[in-house]
Amino acid sequence: MSGLERLGIAALRHVESERAHRLALVALKSGLAPLPGTVTSDRLRTRLAGLELPNPVGLAAGFDKNAEALAPLARAGFGFVEVGAATPRPQPGNPRPRLFRLTEDRAAINRFGFNNEGMEAIGARLARRPANMVLGLNLGANKDSADRAEDFARVLAHCGEWLDFATVNVSSPNTEKLRDLQGAEALSALLAGVMAARSGLPKPIPVFLKIAPDLSDAELGEIADVARVSGVDAIIATNTTLSREGLQSAHRNQAGGLSGAPLFERSTRVLARLSQVTAGEMPLIGVGGVSSAEDAYAKIRAGASAVQLYTALVFGGLSLAARIARGLDELLARDGFAHVADAVGTGREEWL
Repeated sequence: MSGLERLGIAALRHVESERAHRLALVALKSGLAPLPGTVTSDRLRTRLAGLELPNPVGLAAGFDKNAEALAPLARAGFGFVEVGAATPRPQPGNPRPRLFRLTEDRAAINRFGFNNEGMEAIGARLARRPANMVLGLNLGANKDSADRAEDFARVLAHCGEWLDFATVNVSSPNTEKLRDLQGAEALSALLAGVMAARSGLPKPIPVFLKIAPDLSDAELGEIADVARVSGVDAIIATNTTLSREGLQSAHRNQAGGLSGAPLFERSTRVLARLSQVTAGEMPLIGVGGVSSAEDAYAKIRAGASAVQLYTALVFGGLSLAARIARGLDELLARDGFAHVADAVGTGREEWL
């Protein structure tokens, strides 16, 4: 990390969390953030659900909710980028404050509630996207929608032609009763609508499903079965957690989803269990607490074909993505893996 980036991170820690997030986006769009370009190697190149990634380190949804910074993010060292979540209509989300930095825990709690400018504004930006990136959109539902399941299909139908993949997000804890859509019957119906919307796109794209970390083994098995039957191309494990176990920060009791370092173990155990349940037949993307090359490597060895990060950028800066990718390359070489795919699932039993 450069001295300038270190100073910028230190300064932002003295700013209210959501305002700091906004300033970080402004800095990125203004060219003030480090942009190392594509980070890749023969070991790092990854094939994920038909997508060719230069490296398996992705940006999770939530950092760039409205697809404002696509051009600089294409040069930030990520192997793939996910923006959103997008809903059919614009919505303000939950009242502020709704983002809390837990510095002692290297974590964050948010209760944003799918605040975004809506699919029309976001779609207009996606239409001008750089060609040199693998870009996905997190699909969401309006809080006051009469048919939330239909909302996911509407967003995909509107934005899908400019995407490389789309993620069905039924695992955010910040929209009331959204997680109810993870039940087998509701999820099957929702995914049927999304897949119908995908079939109407000029070019079919992979559809991913993002799940919560607070699911039982039985619920994980049920979701895996539904995903398989519905034709989902990959599962993202996991979203934020409602658990507050072991936190030290004064903000620990704030309502919302917890992300960052404390989520690492819980989300990795869910990932490993899902890898076991699916017998390695469905690609998995590991999310939750990734803040180093070692963390990314652990997720991969637990069963992930790729990883995503977001909260760790608050503490490690945007250059963290490139540092993780390069460090992962070194770890793979150290252990004799010619390709990252060769390492997937090799340490799964350690997490079961």
